[in-house]
Amino acid sequence: MPVIEFTGVEKAFVDHRAVHDLTFGIEEGELVSVVGVTGCGKSTTFNLILGLFPPSEGTVRVAGHDPYAEFDWFRRRVAVVFQDARLLPWRTALQNVCIGMRFAGIPKDQWQDRARDWLARLGLAGRENAYPHQLSGGQRQRVSLARAFSVDPEIILCDESFSALDEITAQGLRREFVDLVREGGKTGVVITHSLAEALTLGSRILVLRPPGHLADDIAVPSDPDPAALEALRARVLAGMTPEGGAE
Repeated sequence: MPVIEFTGVEKAFVDHRAVHDLTFGIEEGELVSVVGVTGCGKSTTFNLILGLFPPSEGTVRVAGHDPYAEFDWFRRRVAVVFQDARLLPWRTALQNVCIGMRFAGIPKDQWQDRARDWLARLGLAGRENAYPHQLSGGQRQRVSLARAFSVDPEIILCDESFSALDEITAQGLRREFVDLVREGGKTGVVITHSLAEALTLGSRILVLRPPGHLADDIAVPSDPDPAALEALRARVLAGMTPEGGAE
């Protein structure tokens, strides 16, 4: 059974249909990128996985559970890293990591050691007592990653998590993120508008096309040569292009 499974999912809001007949599965331990043009349903798909609202039709299952109806079951099992690090400005890096464990229900006597360990693993040893305004954008996102991994989730969801960073910083964080997901045996889903990022991060790419249906499901080889990489780029772009003309 896939750890994340959509079957015939529809999601309609008052003014538009965001997802249409969406079916896919993500296996345990996979790292999958989700791409598509603006309005293709990426964010709605992300929020359905999180259980923020139910589908209008069809089923969404995460580890065999309904994320909307069984929201409390997902505490500590799913962690999210957003584009904005979403750190509390009045708390230090260490305290920001600890607060994630507090909400996940991890015993308090474990917070400090786990937070220090993850900050060190993400290159922030010695910066534990710095406040967000004293950290660079890349360092703040490292704190956000430490907060996510410190709860030892089964699934990591990233929503444009590296898009606000300069490319050099983003490249380094992408590599570290991939290594941490693979080392920990996590399942990762990355929502991104960047084709280069999708090709770098994912072992698969799900291409969505408006109104939120699956246009392609592409396996990405671990080390494609330039010709294969260009062919992958062309295939993804073709899937992203709405019928009737280029976006």
